[in-house]
Amino acid sequence: MQKDKKIVIIGGGLSALTTAYYLLQQNIDFVILEASSRLGGRIHTVKGLLETPLELGATWFSDLHTHLFSLLDELGLGKYPQFADGISLFQTKSFEPAQKFFIPESQSPSYRIVGGTQKLIDALQKTLCEDQIYLNCKVCEIEDAGDRISVKTESGKQFAADHAIICIPPQLAADRITFKPELPHELKTLLPTVQTWMSGAVKFTIEYSAPFWRQEGFSGMLYSHAGIISEMYDHTNFEKTKFGFTGFLNGGAAAYPPEVREEFALKQLAELLGEKALEAVSYYDKVWTDEYVLGDSQIVSRPHQNNGHSFLQSGYFSDRLFFSNTETSPEFSGHMEGAVISAKNIVSTLKK
Repeated sequence: MQKDKKIVIIGGGLSALTTAYYLLQQNIDFVILEASSRLGGRIHTVKGLLETPLELGATWFSDLHTHLFSLLDELGLGKYPQFADGISLFQTKSFEPAQKFFIPESQSPSYRIVGGTQKLIDALQKTLCEDQIYLNCKVCEIEDAGDRISVKTESGKQFAADHAIICIPPQLAADRITFKPELPHELKTLLPTVQTWMSGAVKFTIEYSAPFWRQEGFSGMLYSHAGIISEMYDHTNFEKTKFGFTGFLNGGAAAYPPEVREEFALKQLAELLGEKALEAVSYYDKVWTDEYVLGDSQIVSRPHQNNGHSFLQSGYFSDRLFFSNTETSPEFSGHMEGAVISAKNIVSTLKK
């Protein structure tokens, strides 16, 4: 690796790991500092009791996401279209029968990764060395030290580098990291207003031993204005050997304990799909408001607010400090594609 250049990557999600992957191809040295105990960020696949890969985070992508397609091909990962055949349901009122509709076959469907989205994280991690990754390593301070940049962690570790790349949500970085000297006023004012994808969302997933809904002619797709489940899709695996649903609960569900969310979700499905819906093998959900996603000072009034802003494309501290994640991408911000685009852009910048 190039000993004359060292990069500190802050965060361990898709943008961070993809950045590391491309830096490795350029023989540029780096370390990854991840605050939590796992890699993946807002990609979070769990295994059900029957080993079904169940998505609590990023799941879908499309033909428009060409950079992600290329990365999957490079890593030898497969994709398959989201199942949508059969009767779908739209529930407008709890006291009226759900409306039934069919989704026509699309020439540009949504896709999922064979084996679960976590396969992408695992494949990227396998290209790296263990000593390049630091877990449970919360960055608390970044200082411009003249010809170098200094990155300090809550545990007292200190890393000196030529460049630091912040791959966590900009709003979270502003809330959790002290910058010395302070960032320019315009940027400092902007960061708390950059909307973080998935923040506040409640993602759920349910595992079943058999696809009873398919057997009865349903697609597993549900949209509701009436129940705790607001949006749901079939979550059968590529091999058609593992079965379930995944989707989103309404925003108010975050106030309930997990066991209450599960109770209400299963009750809603039983009313719509029959009593077999109560025979769930496992249920998981995640409220995306934890300390690794969202800080305390969020100022957001609309979706994707200030995503891809020009201030997030610039270098700071004499071009030693950069922001690079899905929210900074000028294209497809909030998607996995945006994370990959940001990674490619920042590595191109560092090569110059």
